[in-house]
Amino acid sequence: MLKKVHHIGIAVKDLKEAAEKYVAITGIKHYETEYVPGQDVEVAMFEVGESRIELLQGKSENSPISKFLEKNREGLHHVAYEVEDIDKALEELKAQGFALIDEKARIGAGGMKIAFIHPKSTNGVLTELSQVK
Repeated sequence: MLKKVHHIGIAVKDLKEAAEKYVAITGIKHYETEYVPGQDVEVAMFEVGESRIELLQGKSENSPISKFLEKNREGLHHVAYEVEDIDKALEELKAQGFALIDEKARIGAGGMKIAFIHPKSTNGVLTELSQVK
C-alpha cells in the first residue's frame, strides 16, 4: 500500500525564517512555496532525495497549523506517505479500525490528493496519505 515517505511536515511560526535555516541545512537554495487555501497555510517544500521537507505556517488563527502551534511548540507536525490509490488505502484503513480525520481525500499542496489518519491510531503521530497526480 505505501510506496515511500513522501514528506515530513514541520509546523513553523515564521516561514521565511525557517526556510532560511533549511537552505543552510540542506544546501538547497531553490524551493517551492505555495498557499493552500483549504487549510489556510503557506508551505515551503524542499526536495531531499526521494522525499521532501514541508515547512508549514498558518495564515490565520483558524488554520490547523496555527491551532497546532497554540498547543505545541514548533516542530514535527506530520509524516506523509505516498500511496498508489488513496481511496482504496482509506477504505482498507477504516476497515482495520483506524480513526480517520478524512474519510474522503481532499486537495493539498501541489494539487495532490491527501487525507489524514488521527494520531490516536498511529502512536501519537499525525499521518498523511498522499496520492501524487
